[in-house]
Amino acid sequence: MPHAALEAFVARHRRLFVLTGAGCSTGSGIPDYRDPDGVWKRGNPVTFQAFMGDAAVRRRYWARSLVGWPRFAAARPNAVHHALSRLEAAGQVELLVTQNVDRLHQAAGSVRVTDLHGRLDVVRCMGCEARMPRVAFQDELAHRNPHWVLLDAGQAPDGDALLEGMDFDAFEVPACAHCGGVLKPDVVFFGESVPKSRVADAFAHLGRADAVLVVGSSLMVFSGFRFVRAAAQAGLPVAAVNLGRTRADELLALKVDAPGAEALGFLVGAAPAAAPVPAAQAPASGLGAA
Repeated sequence: MPHAALEAFVARHRRLFVLTGAGCSTGSGIPDYRDPDGVWKRGNPVTFQAFMGDAAVRRRYWARSLVGWPRFAAARPNAVHHALSRLEAAGQVELLVTQNVDRLHQAAGSVRVTDLHGRLDVVRCMGCEARMPRVAFQDELAHRNPHWVLLDAGQAPDGDALLEGMDFDAFEVPACAHCGGVLKPDVVFFGESVPKSRVADAFAHLGRADAVLVVGSSLMVFSGFRFVRAAAQAGLPVAAVNLGRTRADELLALKVDAPGAEALGFLVGAAPAAAPVPAAQAPASGLGAA
């Protein structure tokens, strides 16, 4: 049976801490960031410091986002998302921590989900903390920049569009209607820290898990890698499904170098269990927030 070792791993562990990355969503048409060697496929993404410090960077970001958003918003869950939803329905997911910002796990039916890096369908004011739906902000961008709506471009990760050689100087980016502050997607940019409370909550769940399952992540970003490192230090077995190397290869009890939909295919027909294992009965691993 293909990937029998992974199926056996899942069967042995009843409280899995699941960590997912961009590889989960490539089957939904959302490109990933890295090649099989963990190297950037394109130029480095915009950093938090550049976005907040330079209006020209913000104009370029939002112009590309205006063009790229419709295809990103139209993405639907694929077989990987549905397989992991079935795993939760079977009572085996302590928590699913995703590094993705597309909310496709939730669309597939997963409930026990932490969006580690936030969500792209919300826009946040960096001044007064007001939030608005991205679809409403898309309408505002389109109203102010109608000619850009007609453009088409190649798709890049997380709703970005490959607009090259464009003059972004005339692109108009609205400020917060409440305070005039800078508006930013409610996601964690490179160079920005994940909120401490979010990390602490994830570590608390990791402390109740009996194993870790990584799906579709090279773990090159520390925000996700830290959970695998902590699990390995606590003696929890870690299995990873990923095309190419990961930052944690030497820490893994099992590595499956295959597409997620293929490796997790055995879960699609899994029947949900009567109820998940109560948290009070989970083994203690001594993990805490770091």
